[in-house]
Amino acid sequence: MTTSTRLVLTTLGLALAAAPRPARAQNAALDARIAQLAAAENAKVVAWRRDLHEHPELGNEETRTAALVAGLLKSWGLEVQTGVARTGVVGILRGGKPGPVVALRADMDGLPLTETTGLAFASTVKSTYLGQPVGVMHACGHDTHVAMLLGAAEVLSQVKKDLSGTVKFIFQPAEEGSLPGVVGGAKLMVQEGVLDKPKVDALFGLHIWASAPVGQLQYRPRGEMASSDRFTVKVIGKGSHGAKPWSSVDPVVTAAEIITALQTIVSRQIDLTQDAAVVTVGTVQAGVRYNIIPPDATLSGTIRAFSPTVQKQIWVAIKRTAEGIAAANGATAEVGIEPYVPVTYNDPALTARMLPTLQRAAGAPNVVEIKAVTGAEDFACYQEKVPGLFVFLGGMAPGTDPATVADHHTSGFKVDEGAFPLGVKTLATLAADYLASKK
Repeated sequence: MTTSTRLVLTTLGLALAAAPRPARAQNAALDARIAQLAAAENAKVVAWRRDLHEHPELGNEETRTAALVAGLLKSWGLEVQTGVARTGVVGILRGGKPGPVVALRADMDGLPLTETTGLAFASTVKSTYLGQPVGVMHACGHDTHVAMLLGAAEVLSQVKKDLSGTVKFIFQPAEEGSLPGVVGGAKLMVQEGVLDKPKVDALFGLHIWASAPVGQLQYRPRGEMASSDRFTVKVIGKGSHGAKPWSSVDPVVTAAEIITALQTIVSRQIDLTQDAAVVTVGTVQAGVRYNIIPPDATLSGTIRAFSPTVQKQIWVAIKRTAEGIAAANGATAEVGIEPYVPVTYNDPALTARMLPTLQRAAGAPNVVEIKAVTGAEDFACYQEKVPGLFVFLGGMAPGTDPATVADHHTSGFKVDEGAFPLGVKTLATLAADYLASKK
């Protein structure tokens, strides 16, 4: 062997040693034990989920849910913190060996919808939202997330002596958002130090997905879900009698022009070969009577983007468009933009490291890389601070036509409980493998 060949091999060996190791089953016996316990946990997970589904609570009001979670975590010997970000619960499980800290997260809140699924355990809960009477329903699967994370917590508590580090279980309120002007959800959890004491090294989460088949895991490196911002435009004109529009500065007509023009921001001002984006107007409010031109009109909507650059381009374009059209009509426009959550960004190195774990949990053919999703998730607030991986768990019953599935955030939303064993196993195995691979 020549000296140059030895040098090349030595350099290659050093590079491979320095590269992050893919997570794998460091202990085949532990891996098998987790799979066995996850399967045995299913009856409890189903029972917890049905109870939570029947008793949903709106964001920042999850007191019953939090009490259930805290009681179970304590019964398994975990250190428990309550009242985090108002109603959040954090459980800490310290393994039998020293090592890093990994976090697993589930969201707890329901939505202001009246359920129409016809399930035996359907919600009949009533509440108020923004001063209006509403039904309350788990219409996005957060009940399943809580139940599966509880299952993973009990599984890991039974093998804690074999864990090389600490697992932090985060049960988060208000993922769907707090009331206007109120900070909540993941953002408040981070502000209150949920990623500290002990400091979290990596974070994992999953979301049930109604239109993906049971048994499937979906993921995407880098930008997986969009950022989400709320915008408002108040057009201030001059009111008049509806029969004398020439006496007015009509804010309704001006608002209509603005709504139409906003649709050209994405189609004509954003490079869609680089990033997708969405600008949607969702509300228009003006006037109280058919024959009165009101003095003002207000519209609001949502902005979705997959990069901070595009996000900020849209902010500037909305303001320029609204103010320019208003001025051309003799009116003025007040534009407000309220950032909600950033891009859900799966750390590429962490995703690559944990991909073998996902493939082992579900079987390699059942782990699918997907296109970006224009929905948003405040899991992204944690990912701004520590590397994170967020995956989707199939919840569609075998043989179902995806076109017939009720969408998330609708009154008929439901998922197949056959998804739960894989969800529990995935969460528990992600935590155990990450801790083992960091030794």
